[in-house]
Amino acid sequence: MGKYAESGNLIELGNRLRNRRTELHLSQETVAEKAEISTNTVSRIEGGQTAMSIEIFIKLVDVLDADINKLLDGIVMVVGKEGRFQNVFYHISHLKECEQTVVLRTMEALVEELRKCG
Repeated sequence: MGKYAESGNLIELGNRLRNRRTELHLSQETVAEKAEISTNTVSRIEGGQTAMSIEIFIKLVDVLDADINKLLDGIVMVVGKEGRFQNVFYHISHLKECEQTVVLRTMEALVEELRKCG
């Protein structure tokens, strides 16, 4: 899972991992110990605050005896340029309306100036 994965998908995946952990009545500490990662890492993954490596994902799937298809159902992890755009749009969408207006006006002005150069 790339570092440019869309934040909304990270949150959804984190929620699904947390739900599975709580279904099994496991603490974050127990999962962390069994997966050989820190409790802080488990917390950040469940909170959608960080992407994880494939290795960590596989460890969590094993520890939680989870169905990968259920965990990833409907989640599209986009990497590269597309993921970067989605990540920026996600952050803009969580700004206050007046801040969004400033960002959009700035982008429109930049695009207009770039067209004049081309």
